[in-house]
Amino acid sequence: MSGTYLGMPAFPEAAREAVADRTLRGNLRHATHTIRAKRAKAVTELSDWAELREAGKRIKDHTLRHLDRCLVRLEESVTAAGGVVHWAADAAEANEIVTELVKATGESEVVKVKSMATQEIGLNEALEAAGIRAYETDLAELIVQLGKDRPSHILVPAIHRNRGEIRDIFRSEMGEWGRPAPEGLTDTPAALAEAARLHLREKFLRAKVGISGANFMVAETGTMVVVESEGNGRMCLTLPETLISVVGIEKIVPTWRDLEVFLQTLPRSSTAERMNPYTSTWTGTTDQDGPGTFHLVLLDNGRSDTLADEVGRQALRCIRCSACLNVCPVYERAGGHAYGSVYPGPIGAILSPQLRGTGSEIDASLPYASSLCGACYEVCPVAIDIPEVLVHLRERVVQGGEATRAGNKVVLRPAKGHAAERAAMRAARWAFTHPGALRTGQRAASRTRRFHPRTLPGPGRAWSGSRDLPPVPAEPFRDWWQRTRGQKGGDR
Repeated sequence: MSGTYLGMPAFPEAAREAVADRTLRGNLRHATHTIRAKRAKAVTELSDWAELREAGKRIKDHTLRHLDRCLVRLEESVTAAGGVVHWAADAAEANEIVTELVKATGESEVVKVKSMATQEIGLNEALEAAGIRAYETDLAELIVQLGKDRPSHILVPAIHRNRGEIRDIFRSEMGEWGRPAPEGLTDTPAALAEAARLHLREKFLRAKVGISGANFMVAETGTMVVVESEGNGRMCLTLPETLISVVGIEKIVPTWRDLEVFLQTLPRSSTAERMNPYTSTWTGTTDQDGPGTFHLVLLDNGRSDTLADEVGRQALRCIRCSACLNVCPVYERAGGHAYGSVYPGPIGAILSPQLRGTGSEIDASLPYASSLCGACYEVCPVAIDIPEVLVHLRERVVQGGEATRAGNKVVLRPAKGHAAERAAMRAARWAFTHPGALRTGQRAASRTRRFHPRTLPGPGRAWSGSRDLPPVPAEPFRDWWQRTRGQKGGDR
């Protein structure tokens, strides 16, 4: 990835500051509770939801196992349909490709469909550095852009803002980006939506270049698929003369038939709708219909390394529905900015450290940004076992630190931190492999139990500040067993 947000601290510090913001907590609580309640109702309408979930998981796993062949077929299909395919190994290469493509058109502005991939690589900033202005057209992304803010949710990037804050942003900032907000703008949803519509209309009609991502790519036909709720995406995909789509290589599915599953599970898991209001598909170029030039930029940016991890690769199943964020007690209180990534919440806690590595303080902290309650796994429409991957990544942070790829295997480099934890684990391993020493230690602990503290000293207070240490029993289990059952060999 392109790196963490500049100046972001590790998750515990960022979360501590966010939790102290009562307005933020209120906005998050209201939004997440509303969305997840609607989702739960929408899902129960389908009697075969469990089967759809399993089918989505299997389709994604099959695709990931044969990703190389699927991508080659996709390139052939896109090329045959009149498109041009570019391969980007990392964020820098993707930004360079897109920037040069826009420059070749002679244009200095572009309109954008909401895209996590372009946020991941920092495309807007790269275009700005080249003198090209990118206009976000999704309502929530527009709010974030006008407010000089950062997205905090996968589906609703401005979830941390309330209506009053949005009204103030529109009043003060719209004029600098184009058509100003109407006089006397109120904070009613209809008024805010109308202000955004008027502001964006002139950009849709003027722009010659559009930039998008894609929810899915169909290898069979070379078709790109975008699902959205506002219609801005369709405007960006049809009106410009040139369309550039930046898509992660994991967004591919082999056939059109595979879409049947995801077009049922994605809208219900994200917006709690039976189907998306707008489902746009395009295959290459067509005379007199849509853009005359189409470029597809296939983005790796750490995905190949993630694919090499047999446990962590399941994160690449993600269809960006955001259901896991809306049920996560940690996200609900800390918000998305604390994760220091465009991918917040539970999925971000397992995806960002794999795409970026765990070398930075914030990426090393993300696998710990969870209570491991399992709610995220229960709602995931492609059955990503997020708690399993979190524990797996915690092991990586503690034992190996940074993961690098060597052939078809993931190799762990020595970690810089967590020396005390590693030492404790080595001591425990030695004790459990020396039964006599273990029994002696247990007896000593039982005989001195009255002197044991109820909380941990030093840094351990963060753990024991809200819970007591479990009391040491008056008698070790082995001694009790030998006394009550008359067995010998208690050291075995």
